[in-house]
Amino acid sequence: MVKVRVTFTCLLLLASAMVFGQASEKIAVTFDELYDEPYSINKLFIAFQPLYGEIFATNVNAGYGLEAQYFHKNKFNIKGQFRKSYSSKFMDFNREIALRNSTVSITPEIFNYFEFGGTYHIKDFDESSTAKIFLHRKKMAKTKWSATVANYAEVPSKLRKIYGARLGTVIWDATADINRTLEKQGLTYADLVNSEGTSLPATYVDGNGETQDMQAFANLYATNVYVGGSLTWIRNIAVSFDQYDAAVDDGIFNVYFDVLFAPSVKLDPVSYNGFDYSTSAIKLNKIGVRAGFEGKYNRTLGWSYGGEVGYRPSVDGRGFFAVFKIAFPVFSSNLDNKVEAFQK
Repeated sequence: MVKVRVTFTCLLLLASAMVFGQASEKIAVTFDELYDEPYSINKLFIAFQPLYGEIFATNVNAGYGLEAQYFHKNKFNIKGQFRKSYSSKFMDFNREIALRNSTVSITPEIFNYFEFGGTYHIKDFDESSTAKIFLHRKKMAKTKWSATVANYAEVPSKLRKIYGARLGTVIWDATADINRTLEKQGLTYADLVNSEGTSLPATYVDGNGETQDMQAFANLYATNVYVGGSLTWIRNIAVSFDQYDAAVDDGIFNVYFDVLFAPSVKLDPVSYNGFDYSTSAIKLNKIGVRAGFEGKYNRTLGWSYGGEVGYRPSVDGRGFFAVFKIAFPVFSSNLDNKVEAFQK
């Protein structure tokens, strides 16, 4: 038993020594800077989002989108985006339930989202920093690369920072579940009345003579204005190494925070048996906030990612949302193929 313990202890010490030896091993490399120009990024980025997912208390949804962004020198940038659920069966939650179970007359809206806005560069500057460049060789076997802790070099580089002021508008529409909304706000169908003062019945008799609970839905439309601030980091550096492949760090990363105000939030009346029952008793919230992040690369063909979380102007008590999106491909261009030529 003592021998086993001694042997086990020796193995642990040997393993620790090997790990320490690997960790303390340093690799020296020399490099040449090919360029370091964080201001020389492409002007136009166009992205296709094959998939986004949104947890929205008003209506959970997922689908596809398009996005475009234009940078005008170091003055401002403008951005537009569009998102839409693939279909009711592919995560347009309330619309699918309404199509299957609604007992009121409704053509449920497909979730649509439009956003357009701009960011004014309050302060656009660069500072000295270091870029983490991972070392790689094409000749290295993929199996060896995947099983190796990647080495990296810290290379002096410029880091561009942009403090921005944001302003824009958001327009969206969706199907709202009236049952859940009434329950959330402590209301009942008695609070929904038609022009004759009659309340929407809470139950109905189906074709088999059985009493069923009312399943009511209505379409919701919102126009929001947002104002906020952002911070963007941009690197655009390329280096070549003596023993490794050339590498780049061309990331563009942005974080932002917005306050949202809805000049217009409209919830359609509930239509049942030829009558429209007003939804004015349902409270609508016109103030919201959000925080988000976005990342992409300064490449002719690349990919991007982003996400945000917050409370969106909507039906009161059902405005929380969190969305994540990924885009591929992302096309970008500097919109100018002209180069300077000098006579020898």
